[in-house]
Amino acid sequence: MTEYLISGETSYVPEDGLTATQLLNNGDGLTYNDFLILPGFIDFSADQVDMTSALTKKISLKTPMVSSPMDTVTESDMAIGIALLGGMGFIHANCTPEKQASYVRRVKRYEQGFIQNPVTLGPKNTVEDVKLLKTQYGFSGIPITEDGLSNGRLVGLVSSRDFDFLPCKDKGVLLEKVMTPLSELIFADTSVTLAEANATLSKSKKGKLPIVDKDGNLVSLIARTDLKKNRNFPLASKDDHKQLLCGAAISTHEEDRHRLSLLVDAGVDAVILDSSQGNSIYQIEMVKYIKQTYQDLQVIGGNVVTAAQAKNLIDAGVDGLRVGMGSGSICITQEVMAVGRPQATAVYKVAEYARRFGVPVIADGGIQNVGHITKALALGATTVMMGSLLAATSESPGEYFYSDGVRLKKYRGMGSIDAMENRASQARYFGEKDKVRVAQGVSGSVQDKGSIHTFIPYLVSGLQHGCQDIGAKSLSQLRSMMYTGELRLEKRTASAQVEGGVHGLHSFEKPHV
Repeated sequence: MTEYLISGETSYVPEDGLTATQLLNNGDGLTYNDFLILPGFIDFSADQVDMTSALTKKISLKTPMVSSPMDTVTESDMAIGIALLGGMGFIHANCTPEKQASYVRRVKRYEQGFIQNPVTLGPKNTVEDVKLLKTQYGFSGIPITEDGLSNGRLVGLVSSRDFDFLPCKDKGVLLEKVMTPLSELIFADTSVTLAEANATLSKSKKGKLPIVDKDGNLVSLIARTDLKKNRNFPLASKDDHKQLLCGAAISTHEEDRHRLSLLVDAGVDAVILDSSQGNSIYQIEMVKYIKQTYQDLQVIGGNVVTAAQAKNLIDAGVDGLRVGMGSGSICITQEVMAVGRPQATAVYKVAEYARRFGVPVIADGGIQNVGHITKALALGATTVMMGSLLAATSESPGEYFYSDGVRLKKYRGMGSIDAMENRASQARYFGEKDKVRVAQGVSGSVQDKGSIHTFIPYLVSGLQHGCQDIGAKSLSQLRSMMYTGELRLEKRTASAQVEGGVHGLHSFEKPHV
């Protein structure tokens, strides 16, 4: 039989698989499950893969994952948790503008370097006031100034240890009776650097280090807890003031300009214009208004699934695009409205166009597992947005409940009848004036996944191993390989998808992490 073998050197390697252009430009709409990426050459370890990627023109993340602005996914706890892990959370708008701004403010105050305009009280405030602030912001170490203002003359500092053992009946005690006076405080002047201030705080073993000017007026504050957080979360997403990054959703309606103003005052870093179909005159006008009024605020437009949709928003001035229409697990837009696009095709088409203008793309929807994250990023997305994948984590809103012995949390689409009881959610689907509501989403429940502090690292590790198998040492290299044709893809038949999953077993258990 050896006469049928070709002998010689191995310099010849037949071309295998398809380029992204060949696979995704043939008229078929493909989902993440419809194709696989062929393996490449490994010459590095998985933990060497650089996950840094752009969210917008001016914001980059060390973990390319963001949480969806849904009322069963992202409030302040989720936004804080995912930002500490290198991603970013977007607070939902299915609440009052004041409530949404308070969520953003809580995230921005969570971890900071020099805390500008710190929360302060006056000597005549009471212990009860401190307890209320602790409930609102999650901390109780509060500077006391002469007039109670954040730039007033520092006279002391109060923390929970000053009143922990006070009887409940004494909650009306004035802070001047329980606070640590200025004479017993460690503080620094405005010439101190952040490194010097951190060293002083570490050496003093105090919880807070006030920074005062030559007249004794409070200028800023440094917290000991921030030192610990910096050590525990080296990937944390922060702005120039060392505050955690936080985004929020708004609608395209005129009244949401007030909501936007409150969010900017709270320190929001980016806003998503939350619409199921972003190619509208309403969104274009809102983008232009934001870019004219708040030049430094990053604006993410969408949702879009075609280059034509993307063009109008790019021309309007968006800093990022959100891609997906009807691909989410709780979304029925494609079924009800007969419009949309399979997500793999949508991500590739929009990303291939948007990259020409330096506009990053968020793949929003259809992410069911870590393999889908790898595929979305390989098709040109710079980040992925997750809803159902993060729902039912400890940090998502809502209470756990049990059904048939399984621990669950409620999860609903923002186009569901449940969510549209709130006007803000109706606005996303252009339905607030409709007499008959047409649902574009459903309500359901998802199984408990534990804390994102274990779940996100699992996703990151899986993504790094996927890139290693492909032969990409960074996400930038992964996208470059796709656009140059070095990355090879292959379409999967229905039977290939069955073969690629668990099969042939009598029973099995598939863990979440």
